[in-house]
Amino acid sequence: MYDLIIIGGGPGGVAAGIYAARKKIKVALITETFGGQSLVSADVRNWIGTKSISGFDLAQNLESHLRDQAGIDIIDSERVSKIQKIENGFSIQTESGKDFETKYILTTAGSRRKRLNVPGEDKHEGKGIAYCSICDAPLFGDMVTAVIGGGNAGLEAVVDLQPYAKKIYLLVRGDEAKGDAVTLDKIKKDPKFELIPNAQTLEVLGEEKVSGIKYKDLKSGEEKVLPVEGIFVEVGILPNSEMFADLVERDKAGDIIVDHKTQKTSCPGVWAAGDVTDVLYKQNNISAGDAIKAVLNIYDEIKKSQ
Repeated sequence: MYDLIIIGGGPGGVAAGIYAARKKIKVALITETFGGQSLVSADVRNWIGTKSISGFDLAQNLESHLRDQAGIDIIDSERVSKIQKIENGFSIQTESGKDFETKYILTTAGSRRKRLNVPGEDKHEGKGIAYCSICDAPLFGDMVTAVIGGGNAGLEAVVDLQPYAKKIYLLVRGDEAKGDAVTLDKIKKDPKFELIPNAQTLEVLGEEKVSGIKYKDLKSGEEKVLPVEGIFVEVGILPNSEMFADLVERDKAGDIIVDHKTQKTSCPGVWAAGDVTDVLYKQNNISAGDAIKAVLNIYDEIKKSQ
């Protein structure tokens, strides 16, 4: 029986693990991987104290710092599948069948990429459709490509493709991309880049591999076909909160609702921090700070119960 189990190995989970270990809480951290969503970023420039670092290096630094702490059990390469309330705390089960018990839980499980959910997407995943530009951009050298999604993730995907792709289209549902204006201004100067506004993706086309996108012009109502050889999907994120569906209150988006003073959820004994919550700004630094806040509050609860 642990005092605390932390779920997630991103900046929030690792920050929580370090603070919990330093407070000598009997703690374990369960994670599938380290680094969170930043793992696939080529160049992270807003991690405070570090001018520039790749997502891979950031993940390695986080893991190394955590493993340097005494008194924390690290259960990696494991995904939590089920959480149940038991008499004196909670039971946590992983997909591989491992079981753990804990008095308190802090989830920093983060979020994942949304899918288009259009015909042809499943068929062509890995055959021209990709969800990780930093991983797969080099595979699309001298190809005509499209990025779907006009937020910062979409703009970053364009930047990742610039050294490789022959042509890059950016399809957005509005009149303009909503991502960082400075980044957008830079990529607009690239003659290989073309913005397609007011575009709703209807279908991914192709037989053995991607050959195009069918989309609707939301202003004219006309359906059009854009010939492309590769598609990068960047249409948002979903919180990894399903495992808590029967335990805590969530909003319509699935974000776990927390008391932002303490990070407590509606379920006594469960705290949450980072992108899995209803926090307004989903950023690495905020996730780390909120997770630390949660651990300090959990430590106070542990002291009260002794």
